[in-house]
Amino acid sequence: MTPRARLCTSSSLITLALLALPPAWAQQHKPARKAAPAATKAAPEPAAKPQAPTPAPTPAAPAQAPATQQADYIVAVVNSEPITNNDVRERTARVIEQLTAQNTAIPPRGQLMQDVLERLIAERIQVQLALEAGIKADDYAIDQAEQSVAQQNNVSLDELHRQLARDGITVERFRRELRSQLLTLRIRERDVESRVKVSDADVDQFMQQQQQNAGAAPQAVNLGHILIEVPENAAPEQVKEREARAREVMSKLQAGGDFAALAREYSDAPEGQRGGVIGLRPADRYPELFIDSTEKTPVGGVVGPVRSAAGFHILKVLERSQGGLPTMAIQTHARHILLRTGTKLSEAQAAAKLEELRQRIERGQATFEQLASEFSDDPSAKQGGDLGWSFPGRYVPEFQQALDQLKPGQISQPVVTRFGVHLIELVDRREIKLTQREQRDLVRGAVREKKLDEAYANWVREERARAYVEYREPPQ
Repeated sequence: MTPRARLCTSSSLITLALLALPPAWAQQHKPARKAAPAATKAAPEPAAKPQAPTPAPTPAAPAQAPATQQADYIVAVVNSEPITNNDVRERTARVIEQLTAQNTAIPPRGQLMQDVLERLIAERIQVQLALEAGIKADDYAIDQAEQSVAQQNNVSLDELHRQLARDGITVERFRRELRSQLLTLRIRERDVESRVKVSDADVDQFMQQQQQNAGAAPQAVNLGHILIEVPENAAPEQVKEREARAREVMSKLQAGGDFAALAREYSDAPEGQRGGVIGLRPADRYPELFIDSTEKTPVGGVVGPVRSAAGFHILKVLERSQGGLPTMAIQTHARHILLRTGTKLSEAQAAAKLEELRQRIERGQATFEQLASEFSDDPSAKQGGDLGWSFPGRYVPEFQQALDQLKPGQISQPVVTRFGVHLIELVDRREIKLTQREQRDLVRGAVREKKLDEAYANWVREERARAYVEYREPPQ
């Protein structure tokens, strides 16, 4: 039903991974447009190398900006749409704060502002292309995106709005950025997803490379993680209370309790709703504290509570793999009801209808399967909306994220994706040892992710070449 996910979100406040593009990708992020007039100035290649998407919008950092407020002026025109100096300055301040929070070196201001300008150019072009293609993101989708940002940062929507206000960002501006980035996501999905094909030969080549590198590759570890969070500047009494809670969880585990169930019940970490599973990754990508604490722990063993600045951690060694290929995985069994949207049914109308269906299920007036069979526009309607067992990454990001938040038996709020609006039920989760065929399926997903990145970079370059970009006064 839905292609594999490729987009993830950041955990920092007011951050969505969609909300900014990497500096060096800026040249690449341009919607296909009419050929540029002969007078078009060639865009200089950005100096920065490609990197992970830089989150935004993050709170502005006035202290980092020059003391004297510059008069606003146009620094670039993108297909007749201007970008102003203040646009660049505001985004630069947010990027500086983000880099500072991540303890990342800040580039020289001139270089950084040029990179930010390239990002803004890229974003404008993609939004323009989406609008030209008739792609929309209505108010319900923006509402959902707002809720998603709040949930990912463990704050209420009201607290998110208060934080925005403290940082000088109005709710209206924040929602405009969300709308733009949802449009950007949808045009990327439409234009890039179809380009990516993964053959059996691609999978074979990847697995052979992994086997050849197995001896030299660092050990990969899959840890289960339960975090009992301790707030910053917590009083000693509160620290003791949180430690006691962590020890209570550890006692339940030692008595035979199910780690995944306890993670879903107690953990404050984002992966808690996935049963605490972080996923197989090289040991050097884990916090040093985690690796040191579990270094001598056998597969299946549990350690903790371990104290860090974030709180108290309980860790379970789920698997170790020298070559990096997964041997275990968490599967989910889900059902859904899909209402396709269009000229006759808006996202808001579809969401209202699905909420009505959800209430009927909650009141015991109908089962999920019955309503899926009657109302769903997806082929799975014939099976009562049953999607069967799936591995991580099967679904598009919005769907997967909503599914990850659920406990078995729970039903989501209406969820907007590019396919329409969904109601999702998590039937169950399970951890399985992978067969060779299942391992190939997961490898296929990894190969597809790599190809998606390459296809996206190519698409961006093509669209940039078609765009009209005029550089004027440099930002300062």
